[in-house]
Amino acid sequence: MGTVATPVLSRLLADGFTRYSSESFLSRVEHDDPGMLLKKLSDAFTELPADPYGRDANRYRRYGRAVYVPWEHTLMWTPPVDDPAAGPVTVYYQGTHNPEHAGEHRRFAAVPAEVQANELLRQIILFDAAEAAQSEELRTGLVHVGVHFVKLAVDTAEDEAVSSPNELHQDGEPFTFAHLISRDNVTGGVNVIAPPRCAGLRPDEVAGELLQAQFTLESPLDSYAVHDPQVSHYVSPVRRGPESRRGERCVLLVDFTPYVPQI
Repeated sequence: MGTVATPVLSRLLADGFTRYSSESFLSRVEHDDPGMLLKKLSDAFTELPADPYGRDANRYRRYGRAVYVPWEHTLMWTPPVDDPAAGPVTVYYQGTHNPEHAGEHRRFAAVPAEVQANELLRQIILFDAAEAAQSEELRTGLVHVGVHFVKLAVDTAEDEAVSSPNELHQDGEPFTFAHLISRDNVTGGVNVIAPPRCAGLRPDEVAGELLQAQFTLESPLDSYAVHDPQVSHYVSPVRRGPESRRGERCVLLVDFTPYVPQI
């Protein structure tokens, strides 16, 4: 499979963010039925465990880690840690970049091996990796890949589901890609892009001329990416839509950080 054309990456580095359509990913899959692979990927969100660090936030998630070798364009998942209470988990650390969990090593339920084996998931990650690895900082060394399965779900008209942190922020990883997997019977989930100096604020606290973009991911595999040093970003809370049944927004997040030797 070829890598994405340079002009797309140029927009990512020039503007600090860019968007992608579903065809960017489905066209990479050498399979008779890419839609079936997307359904299986969507099914992986069905039984996501509640986020242990936000049980009142109506947020559910899993997390996995992998290693990307840019000169070989290969991906290898790292094994989870066995937690006596929670089962297989993966440790996630953002330093001080998430003010709700500054300096905290969080442990999330691991991504199961059968989900890791999904060819569409692999091609999504490889697409993202090829984009990120065209930058100088990720071109010549091993790359750490973080893979987050995140669901915001609301059962009643009074419920609200909230991402963490619930403000404009930077993640700490140089590149993060967000891929909508499904969106059903919800309102909200509006993405906002702003300059780094807006981190820590809500969009309504930011002057309108500073807001670089506002958009909503609507269809499966609608996607966007941010170059973390250049922007802050936010997604608004989700509430139930017009129908009297559960509403859900499921997103795959993939981030990339250099593996730095610890000497």
